[in-house]
Amino acid sequence: MIEAKGITKFYGNGESRFQVLKNISLKIEDGDFAVILGASGSGKSTLLNVLSGLETPEGGGVIYDKTDITGLSDSMLTRFRRENIGFIFQQYYLLPDMDVARNVKMGADLASNKEYKEIIEAVGLGEKQHKYPAELSGGEQQRVSVARALAKRPKVLFLDEPTGALDEQTGRQVLDYICRLHEEYGFTIVMVTHNQNIAEMADTVIRMNSGKISDIYTNKVQKSAYEIGW
Repeated sequence: MIEAKGITKFYGNGESRFQVLKNISLKIEDGDFAVILGASGSGKSTLLNVLSGLETPEGGGVIYDKTDITGLSDSMLTRFRRENIGFIFQQYYLLPDMDVARNVKMGADLASNKEYKEIIEAVGLGEKQHKYPAELSGGEQQRVSVARALAKRPKVLFLDEPTGALDEQTGRQVLDYICRLHEEYGFTIVMVTHNQNIAEMADTVIRMNSGKISDIYTNKVQKSAYEIGW
């Protein structure tokens, strides 16, 4: 379980200092598919960064089971993320001098996963596994980043607007594949989006507004990637 207790986060200094997260507390159960929903500027991406250990809050704690990651040293936190967490962002962060297969293998190697080529096939890039990022479209590069994160077999997968650069067909394909692996392996998903339609796929929806949680609710029925609007 991921538990946030009284999280506060500020950006800037002096007169430009402003509070992004305002006393956030929540729990995300193991195996949950949680969506953090909110408009631009609501603090949802900052909350994701704090929950995943990419950023440190000024106040409060983030606890995974019995481990308070806000109290870990930089080296221990890096190790924790490497062993437990996968990331998919709008920016692809691919290594330009590595082809598709080698980019995905980077994630697979962290989990000693020898089956990473199956994931490349599943995201529709089997015929392009020897292409380099500069030879791919934006949507194809995003699919590589998805495959790399999933090849790591994370316990928790964090996603920040993962379909923002994808067309409808590719976006549905990627979301469907993520959900199928979620069912198969039982990892936890925490996804940030401004898209209410994608929130209909989640178990739990955390709605944010102006740095605060305005609502948390559970979808009684979870729609598939091919049932939601786009």
